[in-house]
Amino acid sequence: MTRIADRLGALETALLERLAADAQAARDAMAEQRASVVKALTEHKDDTALLRRDVTQGIAEIRLAFAEGLAKLQEVLAAENTRARDLLDARLKELREGNEARLAEIQKTVNEQLQSAVEKQMNESFARVIDQFAAVQKAMGDVQAVTTQIVDIKRLFSNVKTRGGWGEAQVRALLDDILPPGSYETNKKLSEDSAEAVEFAIRMPNEKGREVFLAVDAKFPTEDWDRLVIASDAGDAEAEKAARRALEQRVRAEAAKIAAKYIRPPLTVEFAVLYLPTEGLYAEIARIPGAIEEIGRVNRVMVLGPSLLPAMLRTIQMGHVTIALGEKADLVRELLGATKAEMGRMDEVLARLRKQVTAVGNTIDAAQVRTRAVARKLRTVDAVDGSRAAALLELEAEAEEPPGEGDES
Repeated sequence: MTRIADRLGALETALLERLAADAQAARDAMAEQRASVVKALTEHKDDTALLRRDVTQGIAEIRLAFAEGLAKLQEVLAAENTRARDLLDARLKELREGNEARLAEIQKTVNEQLQSAVEKQMNESFARVIDQFAAVQKAMGDVQAVTTQIVDIKRLFSNVKTRGGWGEAQVRALLDDILPPGSYETNKKLSEDSAEAVEFAIRMPNEKGREVFLAVDAKFPTEDWDRLVIASDAGDAEAEKAARRALEQRVRAEAAKIAAKYIRPPLTVEFAVLYLPTEGLYAEIARIPGAIEEIGRVNRVMVLGPSLLPAMLRTIQMGHVTIALGEKADLVRELLGATKAEMGRMDEVLARLRKQVTAVGNTIDAAQVRTRAVARKLRTVDAVDGSRAAALLELEAEAEEPPGEGDES
């Protein structure tokens, strides 16, 4: 297309140059004729009419020639434009066909890749769906197993003794884990005129030596708790409110029973402990505004859960340790005093022993000096064998000394 445009531009330029040349030639011819006419007019004034006719005829001929040249030029331009248009249409058609073929090929490739990607994605999605379905089936099996276990647990906790036993087991484990041995009693009767026995009676730290107990009783109101959980799951606000009120009343009633049965000063302290064996149950009671504080103030009963009872038990343990250290402080002080006195006597004994050792050392040094003097006198005498010398001197047989120890000169 660029070559065609260049060719059309060159052709147009050539035609314009040709038209300019023709126009210039016509102007020159007209100038010459005008000059000749002027000359003829000046020379032949009588031939003016003839000259005018010739001039008019010449101008007409020039106009005709110019019109014919312009018509030919237009025909040439039209032919060139038609040929250029045909060539441009042919090139555009070729480009369109090539682009269509290339687009068809690209579309085919894209369709193939898209189909393979879709098939791969579908296979992966199907595999994930199968895996998720298997996981769902497994989870459903686990849920069924858990449901069965929950039913078993509910059946287990439907028995009042079983519920109480579970709470007692928790308290016993905490007491055994935190307090020293012998720090509590089980099923302790706190009154001679009553057959009621508290589950756990903790010996409180006491410097006076008499026993003072803290009563601990575990309670698990399962029925009220279950009604509260069911109402909460169902979204029934009224039923939930009623269940929470019933749970609060049940806990208050249990606290009142504990206060009436197990707070027996001076055998016990002025308060007792109501233990709730689950954090959820304790949280529900704690959510009730002022419930725990009012129970403690009115009934003198502390409501504790699995996270608070260990803290209280560690405080009691520290009290026992403090009292034990206080009781043993005098004994430790006496032992330290006796040790100090014994160390003084030991120092005197060591001083006497040092004097005795010094005297023995001086005696040994004097004996060695005399022995070396005798040895110098007997230097020229040959030494006799050890066993022979012992026999001659009537000495007991002794082991032969290592060489060099008795040969000093």
